[in-house]
Amino acid sequence: MATRRTVIKAATGASAGTLATDLPLPGSRATRADELVVVEKSGHSVSFYDVASGRLRGTVPLPHYPHEMVVDSRRRFAYVGHYGVRMSSTVGEGGAAVFVIDLATRSLARTIDTRPFNRVHGMGIDGHDRLYALSEEKAVLLGFDTPETDEAPTDAVPTHGVKTHLFSLSRDGERAYVTGLLSHTVSLVRPHDASAPPLLATPGRLPESSCLSRDERTLFVGARKSSTLVALDAHTLKVRRSQKVGGDPLRVYTVDDERLLVTDIVAGTLTLCGTDLRPIRSLTLDGTPAAVTFHPDRPMAYVSLLGSNRIAVVDLERFAVTGGFATRPEPDSAVLLPGGS
Repeated sequence: MATRRTVIKAATGASAGTLATDLPLPGSRATRADELVVVEKSGHSVSFYDVASGRLRGTVPLPHYPHEMVVDSRRRFAYVGHYGVRMSSTVGEGGAAVFVIDLATRSLARTIDTRPFNRVHGMGIDGHDRLYALSEEKAVLLGFDTPETDEAPTDAVPTHGVKTHLFSLSRDGERAYVTGLLSHTVSLVRPHDASAPPLLATPGRLPESSCLSRDERTLFVGARKSSTLVALDAHTLKVRRSQKVGGDPLRVYTVDDERLLVTDIVAGTLTLCGTDLRPIRSLTLDGTPAAVTFHPDRPMAYVSLLGSNRIAVVDLERFAVTGGFATRPEPDSAVLLPGGS
């Protein structure tokens, strides 16, 4: 996962007046031009919000339960996986598609059919703007060399995990780290070489989220049922250190060379940890924190709150909530477009 950085009838999104919004509190440095693009799982949509006012600028309706999203380097297109069910524990075939969202027109440009690879969840994009999508059901990582025009995957690599949910990707796209919720594994696979056998490790029970250090030498994993953060060697997958954190470390992100950020959906907290895995500070949020989005130019984070259908704006220097706004149901992954780009 990044650390900072179709044929469906178009419909007009709800007007801004249908959502309760509030202005950021004093101290927020977001500008009116900045825009947050948010996947709303139970809103079955991708929506665009002015982060200074919370005003809804537009909504793209999608089939039920889109989940993860990435954006290309030009901020021209967003790519959204069609998971098709609400949660990983939900029984069902789910979706089998990648939605291509035109960010300039705020519209659905097209759909890439991924059948038979279904329950498409984890999404990634590398430094060459090659796209990757993970089929949870088939435990296969799909690749798209030119996602702007590809009509089908150009690569498919087995991951050897079970219920593969999310993955982290090296900047050059040559390494992917795939978590298996039921196999309790992390798989190191080569997205462009299916002949290379995957390397597997078991960092703990129910590993879901991971992130690479800035130098890409260390992989950090949140093992949810073990209530543990784990640091592994990114090349050998040998455990370097682990730290009990309590609660449920749903997602882990690299902030900089020395710090990580962890969302805990049981405690309802956002915790800043050192890369030695020791907690530094913790912040209690008004809702269930899921995904975190970082501003590319400012020390700001935007935290999706599932329980209260809100985005919390967090100043990372003060480590305090400085604002927020309402969204459609169940905001999850998001991308910040600075300057309304």
